[in-house]
Amino acid sequence: MSRPGQLEPDPGVALLELYDAALPEVYGYLLSRCGQRSLAEDLTAETFLAAVEAVRRRPPPALSVAWLVGVARHKLADHWRRAAREERGLRVVGGRDGDCEDPWDERLDALVAREVLAELGPHHRAALTLRYLDGLPVAQVAEHLHRTVHATEALLVRARGAFRDAYARREGRDV
Repeated sequence: MSRPGQLEPDPGVALLELYDAALPEVYGYLLSRCGQRSLAEDLTAETFLAAVEAVRRRPPPALSVAWLVGVARHKLADHWRRAAREERGLRVVGGRDGDCEDPWDERLDALVAREVLAELGPHHRAALTLRYLDGLPVAQVAEHLHRTVHATEALLVRARGAFRDAYARREGRDV
């Protein structure tokens, strides 16, 4: 709290000071998860616009690179939700249900895994990224995707199955 007659520090200035250090971290986080430069750039811009809006509120949030990466995570999840809604609206419902056990014993080649992840639908990509790349527990994944925990667990089963099938096809193995 400031003393009477003393100005409070402007959180906008603090955000500007943090910008140079945070920009490569936020952009790198987004690029590594979406794999598309233009999308990562757009989401980085959205992240910093959201940060500007947040520092205008009272009290402003405690600014840090970690906080900005959290904002970026939300922006990426929002993007995937929008993309999934658009995809559902454009295609005829004809999905498959994957109720199989999913042992992940084998070690995946990182480049092939990233390519396979990029081929999956946005809802599967979002769930797998939040759960396995970001290491979030299922409850937090559910919160990010605006789903129940049970629906998220089912989504993760289907997403792992879709990933496994696509990975096996790419490697030339029978599914």
